[in-house]
Amino acid sequence: MNNWIKVFENDIQIRAEIVKGVLEENEINAVIVNKKETVYHVFGTYEVMVQKKDILRATNIIQNEITF
Repeated sequence: MNNWIKVFENDIQIRAEIVKGVLEENEINAVIVNKKETVYHVFGTYEVMVQKKDILRATNIIQNEITF
């Protein structure tokens, strides 16, 4: 995953899923990395990653088009 960069991080899974979906609607490949602690699922976050070439478009979309 050397070519992938984190563009969004949240402890609520559905928010990460929404960001991923919006990015994919804009033809940006995105993946979610689950960084939650495996036993209790209390600590940690979900990270949305995109390829380096898409980082500027992705961050622009996240900042300007997604509200929670």
